[in-house]
Amino acid sequence: MLIINADDWGRSVVETDAALKCYRERRITSVSAMVLMQDSKRAARLAKDYELDDVGLHLNFSEEFTDKSCSETLKEHHGRIIRFLKRGKYAQLLYNPFLRRAFAYCYHAQVEEFMRLFEKSPSHIDGHHHMHLCANVLFSSMIPAGMKMRRNFSFWPGEKSMLNRTYRWLVDRWLACRYRLTDYFFDLTQCIQGKKLDRVAALAKSSNVELMTHPIVNEEEEYLMSDEFKVMLQRLKIGGYALV
Repeated sequence: MLIINADDWGRSVVETDAALKCYRERRITSVSAMVLMQDSKRAARLAKDYELDDVGLHLNFSEEFTDKSCSETLKEHHGRIIRFLKRGKYAQLLYNPFLRRAFAYCYHAQVEEFMRLFEKSPSHIDGHHHMHLCANVLFSSMIPAGMKMRRNFSFWPGEKSMLNRTYRWLVDRWLACRYRLTDYFFDLTQCIQGKKLDRVAALAKSSNVELMTHPIVNEEEEYLMSDEFKVMLQRLKIGGYALV
């Protein structure tokens, strides 16, 4: 099965509308929603209006909330996390015990806001800039066991160093012991540029594959709406995280 998931639902009006266009044309199957952002409230209403049922939570630990209703306490905790994660390329690999309470507070605030807006639990969990895989989230119990989670990117041999691939494999193995994952995860832009979509489609015939997209990116939007992609989808079983 192929899951075509659009990230950043609710981040801004243009991003929500770009994803909605693709959903209405059946070119994506699910979205990951950001809460406490500029367009979060409208995006939640649109999801209900267009019966977009497969909506995950796009956890945000790396970008300021743009909803002016955020409390000062939330902004303070969130700001500390952002400053830490932006210190360097490998900051997300380091567990910061002094931010344990801040991470928990920001996680629960986002879950509660998601449930308030969508009136249901998220279909899956992933993260803006993939920060749901940062050490402070991985080595905590804030996300309940059994949830459907996004795994690390999948790569073919030779695409990344052995150290990089080994680290990702270890993280995914740990995730699989606690959460429900797809078998593979790819990025649409990388697949287009690397001419890998035929291989992704082949995997989706026997495995659960997530293909991440950002329809606001012109190259991705053009491909999603193309006849080539439409023909590919006709040959595959497509669905959302509800079927994982």
